[in-house]
Amino acid sequence: MNTIKQLTQNIQELENMKKYPKEIFYIGNLELLKRKKVSIVGSRRPTPYTKQYTNDIAKKLSQNNIVIVSGAAMGVDAIAHTSAGAKSTIGVAGNGLDIRYPIINNKLIQDIEQKGLMLSQFKPETPSIHYNFPIRNELVVALGDILIVTQADVDSGTMRSVEYALKMGKEIFVLPHRVGESEGTNKLLINNQAKAIYDVDEFINSICACTDDYGVEDDFLLYCKTNPTYDEAMEKYPSEVFEYELGGRIKIENGLVSVV
Repeated sequence: MNTIKQLTQNIQELENMKKYPKEIFYIGNLELLKRKKVSIVGSRRPTPYTKQYTNDIAKKLSQNNIVIVSGAAMGVDAIAHTSAGAKSTIGVAGNGLDIRYPIINNKLIQDIEQKGLMLSQFKPETPSIHYNFPIRNELVVALGDILIVTQADVDSGTMRSVEYALKMGKEIFVLPHRVGESEGTNKLLINNQAKAIYDVDEFINSICACTDDYGVEDDFLLYCKTNPTYDEAMEKYPSEVFEYELGGRIKIENGLVSVV
């Protein structure tokens, strides 16, 4: 277990909470708090459709330097963390950080501790109990610039996260589902309380257009504006070429690289 520390700096995003947390404990990389963040939540029993698109959304957001925030639970949470990669994710626990819960996610949580960031409002040795989850959910929602709900039943805990997002004035995005499935998110669409994600790449591009904070990776985009050849770009930025093309931020035509 990595060292558990208490956070002393204020996190601006948490000012949206009903009451700023008295204590926040952490393990990992606090630098992730400085980056653009998106919260992803959903069912613990996602359908194959939900699994596929949660994976696609989280992976592509991460490839565009956006940090994924979720609750480290089974189902959608675990998929979002895993797809983003431990170094680009923040997990929020509903228990003390000396306990990795649920046990099935032990390896995932350990990876996040080592490469990403785990947060908790609960002191060490605090067990995971039902009362803790709404507290955890509020923190998850507050940290993200927006909330994505990929699947939720009407009376689920996930919909409690939605209530927090509505009170905080956060934009909510959902996957469109068939009638009789994910009735919680379908109800949000009916009530015009959420926007549907019909095209993942289009959605990712719209989110990325809202920020100029890409850190060191800005150098790569500036380089691409000079329209280098594919071979030149691969020699200088091999990993970025793959990630940015997959994320739809650059295109390769006739052997030349350009910014989309």
